[in-house]
Amino acid sequence: MTRNPPPARTPDGHYVLIDGRRWRATDPDLPADVSAHLRSHLMSARRAVGAALRSQDEQAEREARHRVHAAKVALGERGTPWWEQDDAQRRARWLDGLAALDGDDGHP
Repeated sequence: MTRNPPPARTPDGHYVLIDGRRWRATDPDLPADVSAHLRSHLMSARRAVGAALRSQDEQAEREARHRVHAAKVALGERGTPWWEQDDAQRRARWLDGLAALDGDDGHP
């Protein structure tokens, strides 16, 4: 399986550049297992958005978009910028996100 190279980052590391557009980068201090678990939640939620759109289920779409947002906040890609948070705030952000997302879909 061929992997794409990681996207370019701004000099300060706060953003990635994709197709000339700047997006907030994932918090680089997330432990690898936490980051992987949150990305799993994010991808599952994105698939749920697509399924809800295909079935025209507005309630399911709202719920799935809420999960996407929660995962992105926990990853540091939305909400208070991770570089403006101290270590305790960053840890609380991802732990709160995991607790909410794990409770939503039953992941251990």
